[in-house]
Amino acid sequence: MRGTETICLGGEFLDNLSDMECVPCKGGVPPLSEEESSAFLSQIHDDWEVVENHHLTRTWSFSDFASALEFTNQLGEVCEQQNHHADFELGWGRVVSVIYTHKIDALTESDFVLAAKFDTIQR
Repeated sequence: MRGTETICLGGEFLDNLSDMECVPCKGGVPPLSEEESSAFLSQIHDDWEVVENHHLTRTWSFSDFASALEFTNQLGEVCEQQNHHADFELGWGRVVSVIYTHKIDALTESDFVLAAKFDTIQR
C-alpha cells in the first residue's frame, strides 16, 4: 500500500478512501487533473496504475480460474453496492479491473473510492 497518511489536496484533506461512498455522476463534472489523480493514487494499493489520466487499472493473479471468478464476483458485489461499475477481464488465473467514470469518460474521485474498496477484499 502506498502511504496511508492523510493527504492535503487543494486545501482539503482526503479521508480514508475505502470509508467513503461513491457519488453517482450526472455528467458535467470536470475530470480530475493529473495532480488530483496523483494525490488519490497515493491512497490506494501500489498495484493500481493511472493510464493517461483516463482510467485506473489493476491485475490480480490467482492459482486457478475458479478463484479468479469468485474474486470477480466479490468485486462485482462492491460495484452493485456503490452503484459504480468497473470493467473486468477474467481469465485463467487472473482478473483485470479497469475503473473510470463512464458518464464523463474520465477519472473522478469515485473511481479512486471504488479502487480503495476493492483493496479491502480478502483473496
